[in-house]
Amino acid sequence: MKHYITQDPWNIVEEGFHRDFNEITESVMSIGNGRLGGRGSFEEKFTGKTLQGNYVAGVYYPDKTRVGWWKNGYPEYFAKVLNAANWIGIDIDIEYETLDLNHCEVRDFRRVLNMQEGYLERSFIAILKSGKELQVNAKRFCSIVDDESGAIRYAIKPLNFEAKITITPYIDGDIRNRDANYDETFWDEVRKETAYGEAYIELRTRKTGFHVATGMCVEIEQDGVKVDFQSQPIKYEKYVANRITLDCRKGQETVIYKYGVNLSSLNYDSDTIIKDAHLYIQRITRKGFDKMLFEQKQAWMDKWKTNDISIEGDIAAQQGIRFNIFQLNQTYTGEDERLNIGPKGFTGEKYGGSTYWDTEAYCLPFYLATADQKVAKNLLVYRYKQLGKAIENAQKLGFRPELRFIRW
Repeated sequence: MKHYITQDPWNIVEEGFHRDFNEITESVMSIGNGRLGGRGSFEEKFTGKTLQGNYVAGVYYPDKTRVGWWKNGYPEYFAKVLNAANWIGIDIDIEYETLDLNHCEVRDFRRVLNMQEGYLERSFIAILKSGKELQVNAKRFCSIVDDESGAIRYAIKPLNFEAKITITPYIDGDIRNRDANYDETFWDEVRKETAYGEAYIELRTRKTGFHVATGMCVEIEQDGVKVDFQSQPIKYEKYVANRITLDCRKGQETVIYKYGVNLSSLNYDSDTIIKDAHLYIQRITRKGFDKMLFEQKQAWMDKWKTNDISIEGDIAAQQGIRFNIFQLNQTYTGEDERLNIGPKGFTGEKYGGSTYWDTEAYCLPFYLATADQKVAKNLLVYRYKQLGKAIENAQKLGFRPELRFIRW
């Protein structure tokens, strides 16, 4: 880890914006709930160094292996976990100026991964080329309680101006994996819908035929009062959005609440998955952001009661051990025997998100010691159910399966 991260026992803290290290910070500050997750990227547009990554567990594509001398023995195809639709996006435009931290002065930047309560928070003041100063505070999490959803609270405040501000929450399914071996596009669009403050898109993976429905719902408050806004629905290929323009006064806080869901055909019928996404969105928006965040904090509190390791006198070691515990808990919850632990979790595309045979050797003892026995059991059941494919790959490489009986 680079030394720009502030030592703190419960948080990963970036004080000041380190553009050159941004992709590293995005990885370190990833969030997840075992079923979906994403990197610690920005909600607003950013044209600097970034890897916008959102991932849905269990959804993969057989990317043809690029074989070289260093990969002798690799199978023909590499089952790659896919970069899925970007559900976190919220573009901000102020009188024809786009908020982009790569093209403005940034002051008081702070990005914090709160490991104790399970959320990512970011705050800064952006000084645009016109001299307009905008204060932003963003908080988001992937819900462990409602584990196919996430929520965002994105607050903006003009500090020295009044203007019309255009807010465009969107879902972008026109994404690729940076690590695609042959620069393939892995997703096809099935259908999309937009409505007042809502939008949905259904994508299907090529070859493997997984369906994923991603939905969003947006609510807005000004000075703590819900705003009845007008929205312009937008549809492009693999892209849906709502464009909302509001009058914003100097010193007035405008809060955008964005609720997102990612449902996959692992758990839903592909014929009704968009309808199911509608119902899921309705349920979590009725809860609201504050209740969802409260439940998130309570769920993480319960985990830390049995997971925590306390180290006195060494803050760096304390931060490090809690970071590892946090990643294990948000990468794998043991609720589904079809899921496993990728070597990078939900932090990026390295190793293709694959699961390796040594996972259990390193991770199983942690779950045996800290979680209900079903968690460790499901980890082993996953591996058992992969034996058939492992034997198939071995045969392709010239090995012959052999049963041996050991006498005790």
